Amino acid sequence: MKETLSNDEGMIELRIRAPKEFSFSENLKYLSRSSNECLFDIVDQKIYRALVVENKALLIEISTMNETELTVRFPGRIAPLDNKVKDAVSQYIRQWFDLETNLLPFYELAQNDPLLQKPVSQFFGLRNMGIPDLFEAIAWGILGQQINLTYAYTLKRRLVEGFGDFVEFEGKQYWLFPKPDVIAKLTVEDFADLRMTVKKCEYLIAVAQLIAEGELTKEKLLNAKNVKEAEKMLTKIRGIGPWTANYVLMRCLRFPAAFPIDDVGLHNSLKLVMQTEVKPTKAEIWKLSEAWADWESYATFYLWRLLY
Repeated sequence: MKETLSNDEGMIELRIRAPKEFSFSENLKYLSRSSNECLFDIVDQKIYRALVVENKALLIEISTMNETELTVRFPGRIAPLDNKVKDAVSQYIRQWFDLETNLLPFYELAQNDPLLQKPVSQFFGLRNMGIPDLFEAIAWGILGQQINLTYAYTLKRRLVEGFGDFVEFEGKQYWLFPKPDVIAKLTVEDFADLRMTVKKCEYLIAVAQLIAEGELTKEKLLNAKNVKEAEKMLTKIRGIGPWTANYVLMRCLRFPAAFPIDDVGLHNSLKLVMQTEVKPTKAEIWKLSEAWADWESYATFYLWRLLY
């Protein structure tokens, strides 16, 4: 699905209102944390990203004039957009920026929490930037297992550029994450150029097959009774442990109580905030997190933010 778009003036626009507890600039800083990101570009305070909507690839540009209202444009397109397309783009952006979540209760909680006071004050308006696509979220979790973040981005770029499609605009390629039905048909040998472990290749193929066959869907996970039930559904899948499961439940399914308690970054950020020589134990983290009930996801995300 490679499509070349032509530039033109008079682009159509969408406006998306965000809650007042939202800061476009804080979220932009978060999105800028890696120079090797391959699924969107940030230029002059504007985000450019390719999406597939209603089986059509298009390029979107997201910017803001006042921090809490997003302006969405479609570079290269002047023809009217179908309402289904506009609604789908708006929904994707609202999910990506987690605009439906009311952060007031979390901020009230954080004001009296010695571990959250600093990050919430420092990054006010930051949202738990999501990964709306289930396969992309799980794949990113698998790619990041037992390696540093820098190399995880390298692996993602190899995967995307090896098996994904792109939209081309003004000579630049804007990549789309590979579809599960594409990865599902591959063999481990097809991943040779990615220089990734055999197990990770096997995990990616198996998950892609489950999603392509409809055995694993966002709807099924969202219909789980609670976060623990959803976690069990995911951890039954080879290659998905508790950390990956909670990461996906946190970033894709938006379970507020999702808690990747074994995350090394979380341990390091707690050590930083607590100003201790050693990382807290798992038992200590459980105790510390009791005050975060139903906000573990956001507490984790804000603590992570202290590290980069």
